[in-house]
Amino acid sequence: MMSSEHHTPTKDPPDHPSSSSNHHKQLLTSQPQPLSRYESQKRRDWNTFIQYLKSQNPPLMMSQFDYTHVLSFLRYLDQFGKTKVHHQACVFFGQPDPPGPCTCPLKQAWGSLDALIGRLRAAYEEHGGGSPDTNPFANGSIRVHLREVRESQAKARGIPYRKKKRRRKTTNDAVAVKKDVANSSSTHNQSST
Repeated sequence: MMSSEHHTPTKDPPDHPSSSSNHHKQLLTSQPQPLSRYESQKRRDWNTFIQYLKSQNPPLMMSQFDYTHVLSFLRYLDQFGKTKVHHQACVFFGQPDPPGPCTCPLKQAWGSLDALIGRLRAAYEEHGGGSPDTNPFANGSIRVHLREVRESQAKARGIPYRKKKRRRKTTNDAVAVKKDVANSSSTHNQSST
């Protein structure tokens, strides 16, 4: 005998909070999407730069800084670097894998500085910094500084910098892709029969 406690589920009204589909939609719209790794790093870099400006004597506002402050910020960051850059007088100058320790300084690697400037350039424009033409992070002096850092680190570490060449797609690549697609679809058709 069936008890009268047996309950047939009913649909919740659309605005009822326990309605799973509406509840899921509310969660998606009410919670901001997590930032990408790039966006998180850009925000962190921007906040670090703003803190650096505030620590100057006298403190600087965003509207007061120029490319000279950006250059001093890059030099300031060297104290936190992890890349050994040998002096010309060092016996290990120009050796990629020195056999022993030396007293040469650790600095920020060129690639890290280059990526940092790219993120700060974008953050400056996002924070109402003005046109790309007036962006202090895009100033020619910054590009010159980065080029000098790249060249000096390459010499000091004995590792020449070579720009990576982009591999162009050839017609052979396209043919190989078409063959792979044809093979995978024929294999799929065979397995489904």
